[in-house]
Formats: sequence, C-alpha cells, structure tokens
Amino acid sequence: MATIKDIAKAANVSAAAVSRILNHDETLNVAPETRQKVLDAAKKLNYVKRTRGIRKTLFTLGIVQWFSSQDEQADNYYLLIRQGIEDYCASHHIQIVRAYKSDLNYAESLKEVDCLICIGKFSEKEVRFFQKLNSCVLFLDMPVADSQVSTVNLDFPQAVTLAMDYLTSLGHREIGFLTGTEYSDEGTPFPDYRKKAFIHYCEEHGITWKPYLREGRFRMESGYEMMCSLIEAEKLPSAVFAASDPIAMGALKALQEHGFSVPKEISIIGFDDISISGFTSPPLTTVHAPAYHMGKYGASLIHHIIRNQTGPAMKILLPCSLTLRESCR
Repeated sequence: MATIKDIAKAANVSAAAVSRILNHDETLNVAPETRQKVLDAAKKLNYVKRTRGIRKTLFTLGIVQWFSSQDEQADNYYLLIRQGIEDYCASHHIQIVRAYKSDLNYAESLKEVDCLICIGKFSEKEVRFFQKLNSCVLFLDMPVADSQVSTVNLDFPQAVTLAMDYLTSLGHREIGFLTGTEYSDEGTPFPDYRKKAFIHYCEEHGITWKPYLREGRFRMESGYEMMCSLIEAEKLPSAVFAASDPIAMGALKALQEHGFSVPKEISIIGFDDISISGFTSPPLTTVHAPAYHMGKYGASLIHHIIRNQTGPAMKILLPCSLTLRESCR
C-alpha cells in the first residue's frame, strides 16, 4: 500500500505538504502545479487515505518511549506523558504508531510515520539516528543542545527553588537530597538537573547538604536503601528532598521501620506528584510535575510544526507547582 512518504518522494515535496494537500488544507500556501503534482502521484500510486471512523486522519505520529512497557507501568511519570500525547491525538484524529525502545527492531515500525515524538532519555547517537529517521522530531523530557531540535522539558531550577523555599520557610537548615542516576545504552550517565539546582540553592542560602546527599536509582527500593544509608551514618538532616515520589516512598518506609516519626522528627518532600503519593502514611508533600500536560503540549507542538512546516525550533520549559500534604512540618 502506498504511503504519504511514497507520494512525497514521487512528487519531490515534503511528507507534511503531501498530508495537507491530500486532506484539502486550505491554509496551505502552495503553487497549483505542486498541488496537482501531488494529486497525480497519489492517483498513480493508488493511494488510499487512512481514516478513523468517518473522519480523515490528519497525519501519522510515531511515539518512541525510552522505557519498556513494564518500566512504564512501574514509573507512571513517563506513562502520563504518553497518555497526554495520545489523548491529544485522539481528539484531533491523528493516527499513532507506538514503539518502545526495548522492542526488537522498533525503528522499523517508525519508517512510515510523518513525524516523531521521543519520550525520555536518549544518547547523542540516538538523537542523530532519530533525526535521520525523520525530519520532524520532538523530544520530551530530554534537553537537546542542537538549536534546530524542538524540546519540551520541566523547569527544574524553578521546581527545586519552589520546594527548597518551602522547606527553609519551615526552618530547615540541614537538608538531604536523594536522587537517581539514569544511563544511556552506552553507559553514559545523564545529568540530573534537580541535583544541580539543589546544590546551587544550598550554596547560595547556606544550607548544610554535603553529608546528606545520596545517589541511587529512580526506584522505591533505591529510596529505601539510600535512607538506610543516612540512618546508619547516625546523623540525619531535619528534612529530605527526594528527586522522585518512588524514592520518597522508599525513604519513608525506611524511616518508619527504624522508628522515626514523619514529619515530627524528619520532613520528606517528593517530586512528580504521582497518584499514589496522596495515599502514603502520612500523605506525601511533593512537587507536582505536569507530565500529562507535557505530553499534550508536545503533541500540540508537533501538530503546529507539521502544519506550518517552517519556523525556528522551540525550547519550552514547563513550570511546576507544590502539592502540600502532611509529610513536612
């Protein structure tokens, strides 16, 4: 079956232009002869439009999730990003091809898509690979230095400042930080912008932090182990900032097992605001990361890019908010 890319190649125009011409987009400014060349190529190749119900599909979006499907269920931050994308696509009649990087030959399923959203952390080599695979690529939760690549990320300095301002307003001057390290396939660690912002804040405000910094993985069991390490050091800070809610939950379990009262003896604040964070004991105060909206905004941005074809790349930072519950005092 012929695809939009086949028509684009035959007519020597972009896939985005073909998609808009075949969907009779009147806002597209294109020469009449170019429009006719596309229509003639579609007819010659026996192209059949893909539809959803009785509505026409605008274009096909590929989604690459750096997590496996199992990892995605364990950490719903990335699941929420994907759901935001898919909800936007469903309401705008955009067809989706979904792939997990853990899938065998996952790139094969993405060869015929019109544009691509990559969720999560990818190496420089993988970024270049996706750029070669598709000329219209957007990265979510992944800063990319290339000025020609569009990205949507959280504003980590704003988020960390928000949490630290709250803890210091409660009188905390010794604050621990529990975080995780994520790695590329080549074993290169990705930078943790939360850690960088935390250290910068502490240095600027005279907060004691060095004895209380621990690094593991973004997992509940790692949070448990890091907190046990602090307890075994026999000197706890008055508050702990965890770089994710699962880390905070593991730390909370370790404290409770060792007889510490939260928040009476030590305060804990998390990051993400996943749904279960409101059901811990005590309920977890946390930074709300707008993961679902990151997905929706990302899909909206790629929709804008493919419709307009031209324009500079966009680097978007989303602000976070604070969800106050009962784990800090």
